[in-house]
Amino acid sequence: MLVNLVDNKKAARAFTQVPKILYKYDPVWVCSLDQNIDAIFDTEQNVYFKHGKATRWILQNDEGDLIGRIAAFIDHKTAKAQDQPTGGIGFFECINDQKAADLLFNTAKSWLIDNGMEAMDGPINFGETDSYWGLLIEGFTHPSYEIAYNPPYYQSLFESYGFQTYFKQEGFHLDIKKEFPERFMKIAKWVAKKPEYTFRHFSWKDQDKFVADFAEVFNTAWASFKENFEPMQAEYIQNALKKAKAIIDEEFIWIAYRNNQPIAIYLMYPDVNQVLKKLNGKLHLWNKIKFLWYKKTKTITRARGVLMGVIPKYQGLGIESAFIWNLIQVFKKKKHYKEIEFSWVGDFNPKMRKIFISVGSIPVKHYITYRYLFDRTVEFKRYPILGDSVIR
Repeated sequence: MLVNLVDNKKAARAFTQVPKILYKYDPVWVCSLDQNIDAIFDTEQNVYFKHGKATRWILQNDEGDLIGRIAAFIDHKTAKAQDQPTGGIGFFECINDQKAADLLFNTAKSWLIDNGMEAMDGPINFGETDSYWGLLIEGFTHPSYEIAYNPPYYQSLFESYGFQTYFKQEGFHLDIKKEFPERFMKIAKWVAKKPEYTFRHFSWKDQDKFVADFAEVFNTAWASFKENFEPMQAEYIQNALKKAKAIIDEEFIWIAYRNNQPIAIYLMYPDVNQVLKKLNGKLHLWNKIKFLWYKKTKTITRARGVLMGVIPKYQGLGIESAFIWNLIQVFKKKKHYKEIEFSWVGDFNPKMRKIFISVGSIPVKHYITYRYLFDRTVEFKRYPILGDSVIR
């Protein structure tokens, strides 16, 4: 077996080709868009390169066939906030062979050690935690957009190598065709109708104000949640919205105000994986036409809740429930939608988990984010329990 560094266009194409080979006969898997994966490793497109670095490799067998891949990365803003400097690995794919997996893990580990790291988390993303984060260990059904999906045997590959559970995650599914708990609906409506609160969904014509308010809430709510927090700039949100314009539904993005001051945000997308499943990772002209046609013909029947945040002062007042109440009114008009996946909630965030249980959603997908300490004599510590109502 031979590990090759991805350092040219041919190798980069091979990197995106690996999962297409390994999942060829998996009827559930959905191929990510090649351009989205390429963008993560593009220094011009991924802002994390401003304070980090990344590299990746592909693995071939003795006959030259692609049998695996892995990426390693360091976010300097968070790496040294740990008890030991910690990097990350991700985009791991491999045949069911422990020797092959160990070769990939060791390659990433060596690079991280050479760059001053003493531990590695994985599988994670070189970017925000709402994408490609964690290893799926239970609930191998349809994956939502940019949410982890992998074969069941990956868990053994990770744990046999020596990775330990850093935190667990759950994906909650909500059947929006079912009746919601009466008590929840009563409380949620009461909060939503309070005169001091206003709930407004996104609109392109008011995007400048919306983006500024969204950034204000995000930066206040997340500052106490993330190590070495870096404020999100309005320009970054603006660019992200423009890139995702084809999939955004204005009524799926909300801001809550108290006396006209922004206090909470909620972001949800239509689950475009229901369309991407038909495109094989390519978005050339013909596939763009197909994408728009599928969207127009209401092929998308699921939505994915991406994040919810309430600034600390207003947590515990039912704002999260009021968001869901407003979304229920939206879905009464969009009758082709059947389900929401809230993904993901970490076991370190019991308050948010309680909220999703109260609305009637159930945990159907389970993930693990692992940590591997290079010094095997060092005490292993799990991610601490949080008190903030934040979902990522």
